[in-house]
Amino acid sequence: MGRLVPAVTRALDILELFLEGDGTLSAPDVTRKLQLPRTTVHELLTTLAARSYVVSVPEQPGRYRLGVRTYQLGSRYAEQLDLAAEGQRVAREVAETCDETVHVAILEDTDVIYIAKVDSTHAVRMVSAAGRRLPAHCTSVGKMLLASLPAGELDARLEGSELVAMTPGSITDPDALRAALADIRERGIAAEHQESNPDVSCVAAPVRDSAGRVVAALSISVPMIRWTEDREGELAELAAKGAADLSVRLGHRGTR
Repeated sequence: MGRLVPAVTRALDILELFLEGDGTLSAPDVTRKLQLPRTTVHELLTTLAARSYVVSVPEQPGRYRLGVRTYQLGSRYAEQLDLAAEGQRVAREVAETCDETVHVAILEDTDVIYIAKVDSTHAVRMVSAAGRRLPAHCTSVGKMLLASLPAGELDARLEGSELVAMTPGSITDPDALRAALADIRERGIAAEHQESNPDVSCVAAPVRDSAGRVVAALSISVPMIRWTEDREGELAELAAKGAADLSVRLGHRGTR
């Protein structure tokens, strides 16, 4: 690994400070936060301003905000993001940790479509495939995504839709589904026990984009022979961490 360049590191440290607070900083703010010499801070800010990475705030003399160049870089990064590819990478990392099947799915109407999948190495495991479509209300990823919809949009999607049963454990009553979704919104984690497959239980967590919108969900699926209450808690934490990692890759920052 090559040597880090101190001047570049300091310039990047300054840019990352703008992620905090109200998004504006003065030279004394930077000096205090980074414990750098005043002369160094002024030189770095002058250089960043000359390259349009920061600009002066007109109504606040002596303060800076991020410039157009950072927006252009962020936009180019966003253009290159591929939810399916990033989801596959994170799913692989999660699967390597728990050795269970991991999915990433998106919502389309009242169905979910699996866009990424990594299998468990166990002989007994869930059989599925990326690209598969299932009724959202029967799956943990689907219930997580439905629970994330605004109330009006949820009603519009469910109106006139038949809640078909995939197993005897599937939810088929709209009121029961709404109650389950309210609980999921409260917990921030969805689970389903033998609702889409009589031999499998799953947990799922929400994946957010740079604007904080839930755009996908990540789940961990486990055959009932390996499912316990303790295991559910462990996997729920792991699914939440995996979903948070994927959210960061999509540009999300913060807890919501």
